[in-house]
Amino acid sequence: MSMKQKLARWKEQLASRASVQEERPGVLFEEQQEKEVPFLDEWQKKHVQPFFFDGDYCLIREVVYPLDYQHGRYRLGEFHHIHARWQDASFTHPLSSKGHEASDLFFFDTETTGLSGGTGHVIFLLGHARVYEDRVVVRQHFLPHPGAEVALYQSFLSEVDYTTLVTYNGKAFDWPKVKTRHTLIRDAVPKLPGFGHFDLYHASRRMWKQKLESVRLSNVEKEILQIEREEDVPGFLAPMMYMDFLSAPHPDRIFPVFLHNELDVLSLICLYIHLSKQLLEAPQLKDAFEQLETARWLETLGETNAAKNVYERVIEKETKESWQAKWQLSLLYKKEKRYEKAVDIWKELWQHGSDTWKMKAGVELAKAYEHYFRDAYMAHHYAINVYERWKTLSRSYKQRNTTQELELIRRIERLQRKLNH
Repeated sequence: MSMKQKLARWKEQLASRASVQEERPGVLFEEQQEKEVPFLDEWQKKHVQPFFFDGDYCLIREVVYPLDYQHGRYRLGEFHHIHARWQDASFTHPLSSKGHEASDLFFFDTETTGLSGGTGHVIFLLGHARVYEDRVVVRQHFLPHPGAEVALYQSFLSEVDYTTLVTYNGKAFDWPKVKTRHTLIRDAVPKLPGFGHFDLYHASRRMWKQKLESVRLSNVEKEILQIEREEDVPGFLAPMMYMDFLSAPHPDRIFPVFLHNELDVLSLICLYIHLSKQLLEAPQLKDAFEQLETARWLETLGETNAAKNVYERVIEKETKESWQAKWQLSLLYKKEKRYEKAVDIWKELWQHGSDTWKMKAGVELAKAYEHYFRDAYMAHHYAINVYERWKTLSRSYKQRNTTQELELIRRIERLQRKLNH
């Protein structure tokens, strides 16, 4: 049966369903077989071995990739170049791997029996990848039946470095689910620690939510990383395929989900490379929109010098994004009390910008001349002009912002009193 035929069968089946002790090391099959493993020979042909613990077992698969393996637009080994650059970066960032070894980062993803929270849904596959000096290793921990969660989490928690997990929406989805399941067996397995800080979903959303129709990993893969999956199992079919596997536990019934998860963790490596390049090479980016978003991100994190450098590069492009970059730069100058430089930008926006920019810049000019330069005449001049422009725009759009109008009127009246004295 071809993959397409299998997918068609799984989709039909999905549509027909209304809902879809003391710590001690586990042992692999070679040392001791505590429980019979169905289709063990077939599993071993797929690089899968059982892990025995507490009278039960889970299954562990390991796959090794060379560093020159190409996944979409990047070779996996490019991670080492990115990691080295983070060590010398002049700014700090939540995605920075500074202070960590390259192999410390665990690119982590799960497959579950459902998307909602609570104890009713089970994680049946935990996959992670690590980049070593000479290879990339993908390891997957599989739950062969619901009663084996103690063995599953013993095998996973005994090796994962929880402080450097790299996920896609892991803070909101993967790790909370791990915590939920761990609560049920916490007396039998190692303590569950806190979650690391490398979540690529939030980075992708910040960078591309205005550019892409969706920032789901599959869409980011296709549109940004140039990864085309062929004959891949759609993620939404994974829960049903696991249920089918439980009824007839032959490896072929679930192995496509292993391959899907494997591609997910490889994509996390490439996405980390790409997002890191966006940050480390922000002044040289060709896309003005992505440059602007990177600069705003750096500014939000308090990295104002790095942000200003990128804003200046956006301004040089003279695209529509350059107006926003000028505005953001002017606000940074204002925060630093460098009003002369801020006023230069606001005057440019006042003279050459759109109506929206004229309004925003005019208000700032009125504030600067009143409070910093102590020039009530110029402050009144800009306040009056802003108000007249505001009335014209209100008539054009047939709507009035009474709060904004009152603020402008109060400013004009206050300045008029200053001029009369």
